Amino acid sequence: MSMGRKAIAELIGTFWLVLGGVGSAVLAGNKVGAAGVALAFGLSVLTMVYAIGHISGAHLNPAVTFGLAVGGRFPWRDVLPYVLAQLLGGILASAVILALAQSSATGYSASMGGLGANGFGEHSPGGYGASGVLLLEVVMSFFFLVVILGVTARRGLKNFAGIAIGLCLTLIHLVGIPVDNLSVNPARSTGPALFVGGWALAQLWMFWLAPLLGAGLAGLLARKLEPDSIVVAAPPEPVRAAL
Repeated sequence: MSMGRKAIAELIGTFWLVLGGVGSAVLAGNKVGAAGVALAFGLSVLTMVYAIGHISGAHLNPAVTFGLAVGGRFPWRDVLPYVLAQLLGGILASAVILALAQSSATGYSASMGGLGANGFGEHSPGGYGASGVLLLEVVMSFFFLVVILGVTARRGLKNFAGIAIGLCLTLIHLVGIPVDNLSVNPARSTGPALFVGGWALAQLWMFWLAPLLGAGLAGLLARKLEPDSIVVAAPPEPVRAAL
């Protein structure tokens, strides 16, 4: 499969993830509540795993791509094109959500409505500080990758991978939405932040750093627990040292 086809699949998949998850929060959050939004995120991933998993692996998330690379399941040379495609998908989906919200009679604006952006401190739904949000994002990203790496391992139950991954994403959103709207996905965070600007862009570093850290730790753990599942060369020494 060519990288071009894989990148298109990642763009489409990430677009669907952000449209379904963030879109449900912005357009229907007052009707479905946090549980409905969490389910929307889970369903969006579950459906894309089966729709494009055979093309690109359905990462839909820079942290997932990074964690798989650290775990020896994905070549480092392909990380950048995957991440760029994921970012573009997240940005395009955020633009569509904003256009839909602005077409209503409520006079929605990204800066006032927040567009589902992630935040801490005064921008946290529950008023959680930076340290709490950092801990949440690292832990949830870690366990999200533990599930992904586990079900896709050589001896994993691959036929049920989409269900396990989708339910895991639903679960971590049920815990994390009241804290920071939950990210565990830099592409999901970057799209809304670009349109909200200001505080959302100033706090975006958190939603890159923490998910990548959690995913990287899970990748290192997978190397110890499932060494027979490593399919590419070990990560370069500078990356190991950074983690």
